[in-house]
Amino acid sequence: MGLQRFERSLERLVEGTFAKVFRSGLQPVELGRRLAREMDLRRTVGVHGVVAPNQFSIALSKSDAEQLDPMKDALKRELIEAAREHARSERYVFVGQVTVDIDTDPSLTPGMFLVHGEMAEAPGGVLGALTFSDGRRVELTEKPVSIGRLPECDVALPDPNVSRRHAEVRRHGSDFILVDLGSTNGTKVNGTWVSGERKLNDGDEINFGATVIHFERS
Repeated sequence: MGLQRFERSLERLVEGTFAKVFRSGLQPVELGRRLAREMDLRRTVGVHGVVAPNQFSIALSKSDAEQLDPMKDALKRELIEAAREHARSERYVFVGQVTVDIDTDPSLTPGMFLVHGEMAEAPGGVLGALTFSDGRRVELTEKPVSIGRLPECDVALPDPNVSRRHAEVRRHGSDFILVDLGSTNGTKVNGTWVSGERKLNDGDEINFGATVIHFERS
């Protein structure tokens, strides 16, 4: 079921602009399916669960790479998100940030491609991140991350519905805990009010006033 959901999330890549560019030959969804299989084949049992590759390299033929170039960054973002969704579905964990690199291999002919995945630990103890809709990321380490309206907060939110010192995200063992600091308007995780503190899970949506931030587990 996890692989099927992964493939469905990639199907949108062959619509609109992608469909016009990839009318024949290599289809982006094929890259997603192979990336998912790479995760399944190279998974291993770790201390905190089943660990899957988090860094992927994709090699394409010269002509396919040239055809892909105008939307390479968009495709990489979609593949990263789909990989994270597949990990959530299969209950895999990552040891670092998910990345996808797309390069050219002159030995490949059009339609051929290679996908390689490996586990790569995050530098400096980074085990998670807070992400914004505009692509910004705040990496989470051992140090608590403060969130609020004050400029000196680690995550400063210019939102009148956010308290000056609204909340903190704290490391607790291998987990991250969201702590509401008695904010005026409260904090929600996945639509549910936080009473004091709450453990964060990969993909959680956090509402601070009118601001939405997502938690990503490495």
